[in-house]
Amino acid sequence: MAFRKVVKGTVLIGGGAIATVFGLSQFSQYRSKHDNFMYVQAAEPVNIPMKNHFPTREDQLLALQNTSEFDVLVIGGGATGCGCALDAVTRGLKTALVERDDFSSGTSSRSTKLIHGGVRYLQKAIMRLDFEQYRMVKEALHERANLLEIAPHLSGPLPIMLPVYKWWQLPYYWVGIKLYDLVAGSQCLKSSYVLSKSRALELFPMLQKDRLVGAIVYYDGQHNDARMNLAIALTAARYGAATANYTEVVHLLKKTDPKSGKERVCGARCRDVLTGQEFDVKAKCVINATGPFTDSVRKMDDQEVSNICQPSAGVHIVMPGYYSPDNMGLLDPATSDGRVIFFLPWEKMTIAGTTDTPTEVTPHPIPTEEDINFILTEVRNYLSCDVEVRRGDVLAAWSGIRPLVTDPSSKDTQSISRNHVVAVSDSGLVTIAGGKWTTYRSMAQDTIDAAIQAHNLKAGPCKTVGLLLQGAKDWSPTLYIRLVQDYGLESEVAQHLASTYGDKAFEVAKIAQVTGKRWPIVGKRLVSEFPYIEAEITYGVKEYACTAVDMISRRTRLAFLNVQAADEALPRIIAIMGKELHWSEQKKKEELESAKKFLYYEMGYKAKSEQLTDSSEITLIPSDIDRYEKRFHMFDKEKKGFITILDVQSVLESISIQIDENTLHEILNEVDLNKNGQVELNEFLQLMSAIQKGYVSGSRLAVLMKTAEENLRERVVIPVDRSGGGL
Repeated sequence: MAFRKVVKGTVLIGGGAIATVFGLSQFSQYRSKHDNFMYVQAAEPVNIPMKNHFPTREDQLLALQNTSEFDVLVIGGGATGCGCALDAVTRGLKTALVERDDFSSGTSSRSTKLIHGGVRYLQKAIMRLDFEQYRMVKEALHERANLLEIAPHLSGPLPIMLPVYKWWQLPYYWVGIKLYDLVAGSQCLKSSYVLSKSRALELFPMLQKDRLVGAIVYYDGQHNDARMNLAIALTAARYGAATANYTEVVHLLKKTDPKSGKERVCGARCRDVLTGQEFDVKAKCVINATGPFTDSVRKMDDQEVSNICQPSAGVHIVMPGYYSPDNMGLLDPATSDGRVIFFLPWEKMTIAGTTDTPTEVTPHPIPTEEDINFILTEVRNYLSCDVEVRRGDVLAAWSGIRPLVTDPSSKDTQSISRNHVVAVSDSGLVTIAGGKWTTYRSMAQDTIDAAIQAHNLKAGPCKTVGLLLQGAKDWSPTLYIRLVQDYGLESEVAQHLASTYGDKAFEVAKIAQVTGKRWPIVGKRLVSEFPYIEAEITYGVKEYACTAVDMISRRTRLAFLNVQAADEALPRIIAIMGKELHWSEQKKKEELESAKKFLYYEMGYKAKSEQLTDSSEITLIPSDIDRYEKRFHMFDKEKKGFITILDVQSVLESISIQIDENTLHEILNEVDLNKNGQVELNEFLQLMSAIQKGYVSGSRLAVLMKTAEENLRERVVIPVDRSGGGL
């Protein structure tokens, strides 16, 4: 009886909610007709010719220095800043953009990789009858559809499962998800549906099955965020915008308006970060699109201005692909502290996140062990007990700073909507703040509209709806087949190139090196586990990559997928970049050190390496200690108490296994905690204890020694490669 009342109440609430949303939808359509509230039709075609190739960075810097005055100067090379530059240049405005780091080096490359309207924002809109929240969701769903259309090679629909563990939640969540479909209207990717328990486990076999009632599946978009950001920047450059990364604003330029007598912003003093050269860039309008750093630029304009952004840190972790199905995500709608956690397949790995905690603004955010463990704990709650969720399986971790718009009356960033704000200061500085990745285009449109009005710029209407981004024009889902057939690339590599570069994948394939093998004919991989090839490094330099960090994190995504693999690829990446950019040996050393520091602090290598330290506790039972000591002494035949590369080589040669000396050095160095060139018995026992507790996985030394022990006993040759998991 009680159950019926709950369901009846839920259905009644859901019915009322549907009626409310329908009314809001009709009202928004009325507003769109009369107030140009929502843009739903494709924009006019762009009449500006598009260059076949984008200019070099040197050419862009010369354009910034030699142009007497731009119409618009955008500060910030994230998604919103690049979106502003593309919007402005396609309206016929003379446009410039400067970014002090690399394109997408900040928040725009550290997202959940989703293109979504925001299910939880819709819930708030309904529960609070908040039209602005509803408007934001409606706008985001429109932008989701547009983004999937203009960059199909970088994005696509992703089914996301919402598991249900209580009967009364099934109609409740079903109503909410159906409302999400309803708000999307004709732009709904695919209709949501309900799954039985057995069907849910069939599609997501890793799911916790105890008390599972069923599941609801809905669709959102997913993309390669850094590459998407870069595609926007490159498209703007090909339409004629002067865009330059590693170009920072030292201070704003001002002049006195003869009519009003007030000071007006008229450009910026810029500095080439790579050379130190400074120059002025004059512009009729300056746009501040710096995300979390919004207030620092606003204070360049007016020291007394109050802050309008409240930064919030979101941490994500990456785990092996076997933690999730290839094409099904998972949503935890209510974690232990009220947050939302996504568990998504991405680039054949699994992303889990995010957290939402207040933070200080920094250009180098660091993921904390506390946040990593919080995500792991929530993941354990939803996965089967048969799946051991190990700390050692965290292959990478990062923190991104969300530029949330401040609500002075709120103390909790989770309650803050990511609506965007466009503000024009008394001196004419246009600031765009807040918002979310999905709505970057509409944010840019609002910003350029405000700039045109505030500065009386002569420009046409926005033309970015439906405007294809770099690589999209001639892309098709079967393009990779031509790459395989025409160039002799591996199928996996060809698929990767097609989904990363779109129709520009042929340009990468053309410069791919011959392997000397029967197959593949061309395309030398940087690391064996990932489809990234050496030719992408050469091509990445043309895409304005200036540092090794640019290459491992944003031109390729190695750093976001596996920090150890990225670390191993660095020497070859730096060698290729050094040749292209004419680096000295000293410069190469500096790049290697800088990239390793980036991996260590910003991509979770530090947190990963701290799982095994010289102070790690050994918690093995006596029988395990005896077993591992015997294994160790099979290598330490002289009972020295430690093993070296020579000891390992001697054992491997006896069982006909060959591994080169450099690789062996790397393998031992992973366990050599005191860095004395040898692995002591205590270090080995610490390693095995950490593996048992799940703190460490994929230890090559542990796998190597176990394999050698088995071979010595059975005299069976088993080749050894990097392990994908623990013991």
